[in-house]
Amino acid sequence: MRWLETEAGIGDARLVRRLEGGNANVTCLLETDGGPMVLRHPPSDTISEFAGAGIEREFRFTSAIAQSAPVPEPVLFCNDRTVLGVPFSITLFVDGTAITDTLPPAYPDSIATRNVIGGALIDALASVHAIEPLPAGLGDAAKGRDFVSRQVRRWRQVRRAEAVRDLPQIETLGAWLVENVPTPESVRIVHCDYHLDNVLMDANEPQVNAILDWEMATLADPLVDVGLVTAMWNRDERKPLGFAFVQRISNHAGVISGSGLADRWSHATGLSIDRLAYYQAFALWRLAAIVEGAYVLFRNGQVDGDYERGLERDVPALLEAAEGFARDEGFA
Repeated sequence: MRWLETEAGIGDARLVRRLEGGNANVTCLLETDGGPMVLRHPPSDTISEFAGAGIEREFRFTSAIAQSAPVPEPVLFCNDRTVLGVPFSITLFVDGTAITDTLPPAYPDSIATRNVIGGALIDALASVHAIEPLPAGLGDAAKGRDFVSRQVRRWRQVRRAEAVRDLPQIETLGAWLVENVPTPESVRIVHCDYHLDNVLMDANEPQVNAILDWEMATLADPLVDVGLVTAMWNRDERKPLGFAFVQRISNHAGVISGSGLADRWSHATGLSIDRLAYYQAFALWRLAAIVEGAYVLFRNGQVDGDYERGLERDVPALLEAAEGFARDEGFA
């Protein structure tokens, strides 16, 4: 860690341990003379020349919004592979806990607590979407207006090329999504994978300390984010659920609905949610199309884990839920 001291002025840096989560990237806790920090980098055995693109994107977006939304404060990004062998970033450490199917011990186990969590979750997202004008250096806002149709075309093509089972909704619903893309009311900063698992909640009270995992951030219609987080909020446990653990603490009678969270977001941002069901359908369809890639690897004998095995059920369940939202928009 001598480089950090000589080049970045971060003294006495020591690697403490690897942190959980972080998607496909390695996330480690550092102790330094300036306090705890977080090191993020792609796996060291990666061979792709684009392996650092997500880390660089995350650093670029969080640097642009750190004063306006709850994100870990960026410290540096290094693309010099002679230092660690891979590109890496460093941020200040943010304490907190990720919530899935159980509440932190300090939280009252009540419907009211779950509603406060939902409000904090959507308010944090609204703080990102409220940022305008768009900061420089984040991409082409005009291109962002076409994000949804480009994504559907891309993932239909990928799934056609790699199909290992019959998933008719990839085609039927994909075609409908392309034909019915709404005209964006606005283009904003979009996280692209926003849900409760990707935020750090305070361990003692239901507030968002930081939004994590910005590797897929882009400029697009902000309803791309709203669609995903609300589609997976307060789901019916009597139905097959794709990724049932995600936001499972919300799956209780009396908890505010996903549409209720969307109403709150609309009030905070001043943006319409008239086409919310479309974006909920798109979000779940896109998620299913993306993660099906891991199931393809499993079927081809390249990976074999609980996550990949679970996709046999998760992907069809996501597509079924997506179709349900699309029916609300006229899909037949």
